[in-house]
Amino acid sequence: MTYPKIPLAQTIIQLCKAKHVKHIVISPGSRNAPLTIGFTHNEYFKCYSIVDERCAAFFALGIAQQLQETVALVCTSGSALLNYYPAIAEAFYSDVPLVVLSADRPKHLVGIGDGQTINQNNVYHNHILYSAKLKLDLNKHDDSQQENIPIFKNLENKLERFLGLQLDIQEHNEEEICKALNLAKSEQGPVHINCPFDEPLYERVEELSVKVKADEFELVYQNVDTAERDDCIVNWKTASRKMVLVGVNQPNQIEQKWLDALASDGSVIVLTETTSNLYQPDFFPSIDKLIAPMNEAHQKELQPDILLTFGGLIVSKKIKALLRNSKPKQHWHIDQKKANDTFFCLSKHIQASPNQFFSEFLPNVEQVSNSNYFDLWNRIKLTRHKKHAAYEEQVPYSDFKVFSHVLKAIPDDSILQLGNSSTVRYVQLFDLNKTLKVFCNRGTSGIDGSTSTAVGCAAISMETTTLITGDLSFFYDSNALWNNYIPKSFRIIVINNEGGGIFRILPGHKDTTNFDQYFETKHKLTAKQLSHMYCFDYLKASNESELHAALNTFYTDSDSPKILEVFTPSKVNDEILLNYFKFLR
Repeated sequence: MTYPKIPLAQTIIQLCKAKHVKHIVISPGSRNAPLTIGFTHNEYFKCYSIVDERCAAFFALGIAQQLQETVALVCTSGSALLNYYPAIAEAFYSDVPLVVLSADRPKHLVGIGDGQTINQNNVYHNHILYSAKLKLDLNKHDDSQQENIPIFKNLENKLERFLGLQLDIQEHNEEEICKALNLAKSEQGPVHINCPFDEPLYERVEELSVKVKADEFELVYQNVDTAERDDCIVNWKTASRKMVLVGVNQPNQIEQKWLDALASDGSVIVLTETTSNLYQPDFFPSIDKLIAPMNEAHQKELQPDILLTFGGLIVSKKIKALLRNSKPKQHWHIDQKKANDTFFCLSKHIQASPNQFFSEFLPNVEQVSNSNYFDLWNRIKLTRHKKHAAYEEQVPYSDFKVFSHVLKAIPDDSILQLGNSSTVRYVQLFDLNKTLKVFCNRGTSGIDGSTSTAVGCAAISMETTTLITGDLSFFYDSNALWNNYIPKSFRIIVINNEGGGIFRILPGHKDTTNFDQYFETKHKLTAKQLSHMYCFDYLKASNESELHAALNTFYTDSDSPKILEVFTPSKVNDEILLNYFKFLR
């Protein structure tokens, strides 16, 4: 087998294999050549070549999101690793395991004016679980390097000293690499390993010069604190109004019996976001549709005694406003790692998985028989559902109408990736097909990597993947299509309303030159030329009949992935959405 000659590169590759880091996303460069040689010549690893580092990092995030396994990123020195930062921040807040392997110059070549060189150590310090600072291997054939190390001056036995010093370096590097890889797995988040390599970079050998010793690592799950559990049981039994709110959640993560147990209690309502991937007939999806028309008195009437949350970050601004204005007496959050005080009333952080907590908690609580809390909310749900259907039927061609048609066309048992901003908020208004698996980058909620994440997801998944995205997000991340890993089953639906339509919904002075240029950012771009350049089949629709016709063939088998670009009238979308909430009242 072919290996890089540099011992540090051999060490990294061996430890990645020992820690089961199988998927490696590589961006081309020279300084990272030792790692590229090692990973691509080892059959254990599945390697991907993505030129644009920002796209590469979100591509890796899409893979890790699906597999729930650590995915490695490999880049050269300089600004390359800075381009990873948006995805690193997203992984940090979304609990996605990534490991950045950034090649670096030796310390004596940093800060002297060499090209493609920045201060790389600890560069992600605000958004990383761990930053491993590796040491440069010693080169026993390089006398100039040895003369720069004080220990070698005026010593007769240079070789003995060299071997001892190199052994210390090797032990340090193995310890740092193992620590980083273990944390990525146990804490589910990004880590950074900075790897200094000296030239020559491209030399290869047929035998390993170092043998690594990977520490044994086993995930340890923390038990639910017994006293805390018992306190929760007492409080739950005496509360007549309990609200469960679920944010971002992996599909099939929560056992159905616990969902059914929550739904069967008349004193409990379960509000689910689209990204929760939870479906139960008595749950309450489409949160904004439920609560947007409520006045302050109605909100107070429905104020919960206990708020129980689990899952990731919440999309709905309306539920945040409701719970901040009408605070529950207690807010418990279930998560092994962290608890955000989103509603400014956090009282308990239950450090366990939802399944683990529910298994010890729900069998020990009794249903409250004299509560009408569920009935109050359910009457609202039924009324809103009828109103929504009536509005959907009468509304003219617009973003709202397009989403109602598009969401019904997505095949069963497939993956739906959502862009941020308007896209995810529109989707939250509709009842989704319960067989879909829904994903969205809600850690930082940026538009910058939605397409790349969806491509990474599609590349690793055996299921049809559909990305619904806005025009600005799509064009911003168009380099996401520049790779060789996009399956022919991949589908992109671009809602093109010629700008940042969400800004028309927000407060501000619309229909001015300043607004059009600096907020909505009006444009006349289309995806047609990009589709041809990247070998996608291209379909378009500018009205309802064209949309129906396009959707009839959009999911048929083809030899290429497809893009459907749907053009909507930018000047009426905001009015139709705002009128929707008025109509619900």
